[in-house]
Amino acid sequence: MKFVIQKDRLVQSVQDVMKAVSSRTTIPILTGIKIVATEEGVTLTGSDSDISIESFIPTEENGKEIAEIKQAGSIVLQARFFSEIVKKLPKDSVEMEVHGHHMTVIRSGKAEFNLNGLDAEEYPHLPQVEEHNSFKVPTDLLKTMIRQTVFSVSTSETRPILTGVNWKLENKELICIATDSHRLALRKAKIEMEADTSYNVVIPGKSLNELSKILADTSEEIEIVITESQVLFKAENLLFFSRLLDGNYPDTTRLIPSESKTEMVLNTKDFLQAIDRASLLAKEGRNNVVKFSTLEDGIVEVSSNTPEIGKVIEEVQTQELSGEELKISFSAKYMMDALKALEGTEISISFTGAMRPFLIRTPNDDSILQLILPVRTY
Repeated sequence: MKFVIQKDRLVQSVQDVMKAVSSRTTIPILTGIKIVATEEGVTLTGSDSDISIESFIPTEENGKEIAEIKQAGSIVLQARFFSEIVKKLPKDSVEMEVHGHHMTVIRSGKAEFNLNGLDAEEYPHLPQVEEHNSFKVPTDLLKTMIRQTVFSVSTSETRPILTGVNWKLENKELICIATDSHRLALRKAKIEMEADTSYNVVIPGKSLNELSKILADTSEEIEIVITESQVLFKAENLLFFSRLLDGNYPDTTRLIPSESKTEMVLNTKDFLQAIDRASLLAKEGRNNVVKFSTLEDGIVEVSSNTPEIGKVIEEVQTQELSGEELKISFSAKYMMDALKALEGTEISISFTGAMRPFLIRTPNDDSILQLILPVRTY
């Protein structure tokens, strides 16, 4: 194998595939990056057997030459050394050449590295995904949908299924739901697809986080293919595979209350900052709980009291307030996460009593919903 390639394109591709490479793996070769050169261009692959990322660098793009392939071939190089070397090379172009016994030479300017490689034939094959049932979603919408749900996945492995986000596709609508059994985030969007297929899968939260970091903020569409055990995201020159979680996701529809006893509309920024201030004294113990109660004249009170530290009380003016009076306690962190996920200057909150889950929404928009379970303190 021998080729010359632009350094910045190589660095970008290496950074993308590195997101899938894990230092702790049971298969030693997966600590490496697989590099394959063909007449069309150079393909880099990284994998930790849960996530696999393949990045392709074409020989030319828009009439500009990016890589010159002198001899086709393949090699696997240790990811942590290769990624650091590529970043720190002195010149704008890089020459790579593989000699006998997988010895790989990397040259740029006057610098020359010799790295011991591994046989690319031993690298596990990427999952084969049949692409007959795919659908497309604009990239920026996909990133928004991930951002507005993935923070609610569970971090504990006691119920592995809750560490993923449930993707349901039916009637040409994609619904993403995440819950850790203390809170829930839901986001839905209409999507265009040819066949009216329906899916119900659970994608690991970690995979979606990594995918979101790699994707550029464009309105170009990304193609998504779902199979029995894998999901594949296809962007330009990029393939992102993730395994799906086994098992059935719990039915969350019955968690979401249909009626409410207390309703209010608040300014998102003011409320977020008030909760943030109240949580300053609540961070130490008891999972930063703040108390929340309604007063008259459309005013609500946010307070927190930690005997050994001190207490804080703040009144917030609502824009609308109706229904029964209320005293409730909840985690400040969960509330802040939910408020940051919602778009818009106003939010509406619907309570159904002090011990029932409450809903946070954007007024007149049913595509996004956050649900939080209160904490018993009163």
